[in-house]
Amino acid sequence: MNTVEMLEQLSEFYSQLDVLQLQKAELLDTVMPPEIKQAVEDVNAEFSGKETAVRENMAALEAQVKQAVIEGGETVKGGVLQAVYNKGRVSWDSRKLEGLMIAFPKLQEARKQGNPYTAIKKVG
Repeated sequence: MNTVEMLEQLSEFYSQLDVLQLQKAELLDTVMPPEIKQAVEDVNAEFSGKETAVRENMAALEAQVKQAVIEGGETVKGGVLQAVYNKGRVSWDSRKLEGLMIAFPKLQEARKQGNPYTAIKKVG
């Protein structure tokens, strides 16, 4: 099986999972009496606003923590979480450096290339 065929098979698995989740939701919908459905909707509605508020508080505090760690310049470890400080990445203009390597072949010794990696994303 070539890579395109494997991707098509993987896509089919994603579709199968979506269909199974829809079928499960439909089945749950048919076996639940209307009063239970309404109770579940009420509970979801009650918690939806609370969850949103907590997520907003988390996002705001996370931004503050990140800024504090950047200003402090070091990793901070709590009991459960840690905020890891990372220096900004250094980047170079590869085209210019490759051009300079012609004039200064010794620069080739400083060149390192990482391992290739793959990320699977949906098309479109």
